[in-house]
Amino acid sequence: MVGTPEDAPGYLLPGEVQDDLLRMLFVCCDQAIPVESQVVLSLKTLCGFSIREIALRLFTSDDNVYKRLGRARSRLRKSPPCFGELTGQQYASRLPAVNKILYLLFTEGYLSCHTEIAIRRELFGEAIRLALILAEHAVGQNPETFALLALMHLHTARMPARQDGAGGLLLLEEQDRSLWDRHQIQVGLEWLARSAQGDSFSRFHAEAGIAAEHCLAPSFSETRWEKVVDCYQLLERTAPSAIHKLNRAVATAELRGPAAGLAILQGFEPPTWLVGSYTWAAVLADLHRRCGNSEKANRYRSEALKTAPTSAVKEVFRRRLRVGAPR
Repeated sequence: MVGTPEDAPGYLLPGEVQDDLLRMLFVCCDQAIPVESQVVLSLKTLCGFSIREIALRLFTSDDNVYKRLGRARSRLRKSPPCFGELTGQQYASRLPAVNKILYLLFTEGYLSCHTEIAIRRELFGEAIRLALILAEHAVGQNPETFALLALMHLHTARMPARQDGAGGLLLLEEQDRSLWDRHQIQVGLEWLARSAQGDSFSRFHAEAGIAAEHCLAPSFSETRWEKVVDCYQLLERTAPSAIHKLNRAVATAELRGPAAGLAILQGFEPPTWLVGSYTWAAVLADLHRRCGNSEKANRYRSEALKTAPTSAVKEVFRRRLRVGAPR
């Protein structure tokens, strides 16, 4: 049975978990600082992200990142954080923010915004290490943390097949599934089973469910796309975001065809941060290409290539979005 902070009298993270970075993440997630500023401060100060990397990860502008960082530093100058032991309630209340930071740390490692490095193994390895420490401690023993670990392991399982011999990125449908790490998949599924205890459901549950469907599918064409679409619908309800709607459109296109994918986005007014992103342009380019809408496909393709953050991502787009490409 999963424990709760109340079930663990006298637990104190600093006294039991000897990890400075994890303790500092909890310190930075002071609730007196706005949540968006907590995340920016942690990623910049503790995780070593650049302003550009943070902006891309949070789908915002460099200026907004600077503003959030400034607000966090101003708050810390007025009231310096306590580096001693936090209370159990403080750890519990700050846990969701810490989980979000670990998720972003893993995501940057899995597909980096760095101009020269497509995959940063040291980052996603560190994210898993910290999440595991957290999940083994009373404060982190909850379904959300378990689901986050499931997500991390299931994505890591596909890592050996995500690059070609020259280091270029491979799309999911291009990957050799015999290279996937079956042990990592099993570990991920075990964490996913643990996360199902209780009534809690988080975005990490939905994303881990999507990752599990991909890992268990014998081939790309045999993926249970109806289950993937269901998970994206749950994700939209649990953590509403335009990017989740966009991903549901992609999954729907695999299930019912590109026209059905485009129908998901019909009449949808995307926020400014998404309209200007390479992700939005790439998805629309692909769906219009597959529907035979050449003029729109070419326009969005040009936009995707212009705004792609790295050469590795641009090369993937060139290969996927070229005229005559499969699917």
